[in-house]
Amino acid sequence: QVHMVESGGGLVQAGGSLRLSCVVSTPISNIYRMGWYRQAPGKQRELVATLLSSGSTTYADSAKGRFSISRDNAKNTVYLQMNSLNPEDTAVYYCNRKPGAFGSDYWGQGIQVTVSS
Repeated sequence: QVHMVESGGGLVQAGGSLRLSCVVSTPISNIYRMGWYRQAPGKQRELVATLLSSGSTTYADSAKGRFSISRDNAKNTVYLQMNSLNPEDTAVYYCNRKPGAFGSDYWGQGIQVTVSS
């Protein structure tokens, strides 16, 4: 069973930064897509950023220019650098793994990010 563990969340003031990490228990270099999603209270889970094995990235409009997704294959870790945080970024953030283009998605347990005004 593959495990995914997120870390780096917490409480930060508006305008601050956080870096989320997702450590995967298996190599990620050939994973079709890694990503970050978030779910705020009372809202549906939404895409934040994805990173394909090709290196191509996708960002939600709300994340463009502020967030950056990256990976370190040697550490089997995916990162989400979040800058200029605002209270609307408050949510539980989930690491997502999609091994193949047409296969299932797998999720981490989620980590809370709270941005105070």
